Amino acid sequence: MAQPLMPHATASWLVDSTALSFEQIAEFCGLHILEVQAIADDTAATKLTGRDPVRAHELTMEEIEKGQADPDYRLKMMKGPEQIRRTKGPRYTPVSKRADKPDGIAWIIRNHPEITDGAIGKLIGTTRNTIAAIRDRSHWNIANIVPKDPVTLGLTSQRELDAAVAKAAKAAGLEAPVDTRLEGDREALIEQLRAERDAASRETDEVSTGLGFENPFKS
Repeated sequence: MAQPLMPHATASWLVDSTALSFEQIAEFCGLHILEVQAIADDTAATKLTGRDPVRAHELTMEEIEKGQADPDYRLKMMKGPEQIRRTKGPRYTPVSKRADKPDGIAWIIRNHPEITDGAIGKLIGTTRNTIAAIRDRSHWNIANIVPKDPVTLGLTSQRELDAAVAKAAKAAGLEAPVDTRLEGDREALIEQLRAERDAASRETDEVSTGLGFENPFKS
């Protein structure tokens, strides 16, 4: 199914501007429902600027109204201009998040050893040499690397991670783990996202205060 050009920004607009359910928004934008929940609770790493899919000719108001009237309705995307997709080379990661890559890689290695280095490279956007260095603990900054969920860090989406885990489990002849996080601990996960965001904000404040600057991202 085709997805909006900017799924997170589109999800932010749909959350703020419509009465669509989180499930409908997640399905249309190709996101995990917890990502939509985080956007709605403003626990994402940064406050997103919404992108109107109607003005972008990706969705019609008629479709939105159908979805609002029927929670089980699946929104249909309009055929928009061809999107240029990167087919070669590593995944692009914003400069602000590149320092988080080793933590995300370490988390995958620890929690999903069945995923190959090649798959990790595509998922995170890194090199095999970096992954190997983290695996054998020869990485130059290994003492400061702390395994952290790459989805929480914003390095990949939950859907992409789940797909990589399922594919690796199948190749290894293992039973793919079942995502049960929506069965009772959604609030705990949202609290974790909020706590990590607040911790990052405090660290930024401390550094900025030491340098004599104010944190421009502090709300």
